[in-house]
Amino acid sequence: MATAHLTVYGHPYCSLCQVMIEALAPLEKALGFEVAWVDIEGDVALEQRFGELVPVLMAGEIKICHYHLDELALRQHFNRS
Repeated sequence: MATAHLTVYGHPYCSLCQVMIEALAPLEKALGFEVAWVDIEGDVALEQRFGELVPVLMAGEIKICHYHLDELALRQHFNRS
């Protein structure tokens, strides 16, 4: 089974972003995914797209959740895939 790649978009000073990254860590191996962090600071397109919603957890172009980790939505995403 191939490892899925998820992305968290946010700001380095965002406490919610750090909480989401920490909450994802124990789920990575169990659900078979890797998480990449993207700092949107200074990227006009990403700030316009995600600025008010950070952190945003994405699987490619599919938004799984924002603000807080929605573990149910994450698990449902993998059950669909």
